[in-house]
Amino acid sequence: MTPPPKTVTDPAVLPWHQAEGTTNAEDTPDTGPAERATAAPKAGADAGSGSRAGAEDAAKAGAEAGGGAATEVVPLRRNRDFSLLWGGAGLSLLAGRATAVAYPLTVLWLTGSPGDAGLVGTALLLPQLLVQLPGGALVDRWDRRRIMLGAGLGQALVAGAVAALLLSGHVWLWALLAAAFVEGTLGVLHQLAERAAVPAVVPAGQLPAALTGNEARTRGAAIAGQPLGSGLVALGASFPYVAALAGQLASVALLFGVRGKLQTERTGPRPDLLADVKEGLVWMWRQHFLRAVMAAVAVSNVLFQGLNLAVMTGIQENHGSQFEIGLVLSLSGAGGLVGALSGGWWATRFSLRALVLGGLAVWTVLMVPVAVLRDPFALGALFAASGYVGGVFNVAGGVFMVRVAPDRMRGRANSLAMLVGGGAMAAGPVAAGFALEAFGPTRTVLGLSAAMGLTALLALFSPALRRNPLDA
Repeated sequence: MTPPPKTVTDPAVLPWHQAEGTTNAEDTPDTGPAERATAAPKAGADAGSGSRAGAEDAAKAGAEAGGGAATEVVPLRRNRDFSLLWGGAGLSLLAGRATAVAYPLTVLWLTGSPGDAGLVGTALLLPQLLVQLPGGALVDRWDRRRIMLGAGLGQALVAGAVAALLLSGHVWLWALLAAAFVEGTLGVLHQLAERAAVPAVVPAGQLPAALTGNEARTRGAAIAGQPLGSGLVALGASFPYVAALAGQLASVALLFGVRGKLQTERTGPRPDLLADVKEGLVWMWRQHFLRAVMAAVAVSNVLFQGLNLAVMTGIQENHGSQFEIGLVLSLSGAGGLVGALSGGWWATRFSLRALVLGGLAVWTVLMVPVAVLRDPFALGALFAASGYVGGVFNVAGGVFMVRVAPDRMRGRANSLAMLVGGGAMAAGPVAAGFALEAFGPTRTVLGLSAAMGLTALLALFSPALRRNPLDA
C-alpha cells in the first residue's frame, strides 16, 4: 500500500494565484477602502521619489484616502499582527503536516493493514474536496480570527483525544477515521481564514513580501513535518499527537494576540450559505484571466502527480530504495522553499502571464530527461528545479488573488482555487498508474512531457491570458 501523496512537496501544488493584463467590465477587481488607502501613498511616493516633500505628500494622500490621520508604514519584520498571524498559522500547519503522516503510519503499525491505513489517509484528505466551497463561504461570513482560534482549539482537542485513545490501548478504526476527517476539516477552515486575513494586517505594497514569507513557511512546514511525524511515530504511537496538541495550543496563544478586524463588515441582509457559495462561483466564472491560470495549474498538478508515481516506479524497477525516492521528493520540497523565498522578486518584475508561460515551458524541458534518468541525485536536481518554479508560482498567485478578489470574496476565491488545484491532483496517480502498467515508466514520462508542452502552447495562445484585470 503506497502512502497518501505528499501533495505539499509536489512542485506544482498549492494555491498559485496572481496576474496582470488588460481590463474589461467583468474582470475589474472591486478594490476595498483599505486597499485604496494603501495604494494612494504608494502613488504619492512614486511621484515624489527622492524628496522629503514627496514623502509628505504621500502620507497626506494616504490620510485623505483613509479618512484619518496618516500612519507610518512599519517594516514587515516589525509588523506585530503579521508576525503573530504568521507564527500562529505556521505552528498549526507544522502540527497538521506531522499528523498527516502519523495517521496512516499509526494505523499501519497497529493493524498491519495497508487498506485500513489508506482509509485513514483518505479520511484526512477528503475535506479538501468536500469542505472547500462551504468553508470559503463561512470564512467570508464569520469572524476570521474566531475561525482560526476555534479551528486551532478543535485540532488540539482531536489530537489529545487520539493520544488518549492510543495510550489506553483500545483503538477503534472508526474513531481514527472520524478524528482524521475532523482534523482535515478544521485544517481547511484554518488555512482559508488565514489566507483571507493577511491583507487586513499588511499594507498593499508589502503583500508580495508577506506572501513570500507565507509560502516559505508552508514549504518549510512540509519539509519538517513529514520526518517529524514519522520520527515521533517510531518513538511511540501517541507521541505525534501529543506534540500536535502542544503545537496547536501554542498557535492559539499567538493568534489571541492579533488585534483588530481581519475582514470588512458586511452590510445589508445576509443571504443563506448556498447563495454565498453560488455568488462565489459566479464571481470566479467571470474572472477570465484567473480561470485560465487555474486551468493551467490544475493540468500541471495532474501531470506532476503522475510524474511522481512514474519516478517511484522507475526507481523501484531499477532496484532502488525507498530512501532514494524520499531523497527525490525532499529535494523537490527544498527547491520549492528556495523558489518561495525568491518569489517576491519574480512577482514584482514579471507579469503573471510571463511567469505562467515561462514556468510551463521550463517544466516541459525538465520533464523530458526524467524519462531516461534513474540516478536519484540527478532526478533530485531536476525535481528541485521544478519545485523552485512551483514556489515562485505560488507566491505570484497569492499576490494576484488578494489584489483581484474583494475582501468580502477572498475566502470563497481561495477555496475555489484550492479546490481546483487540489481536486485535480486526485486524478494524476490513477491515470498514471494505468499508463505505467500499459507503457512503462519511460514512455509514460514522455507522454506526460508532451502533455505539459501542449499545455504551455495552449496557454501561449489563450485569449483569456492576454487580459489581466490588474492592468487597470
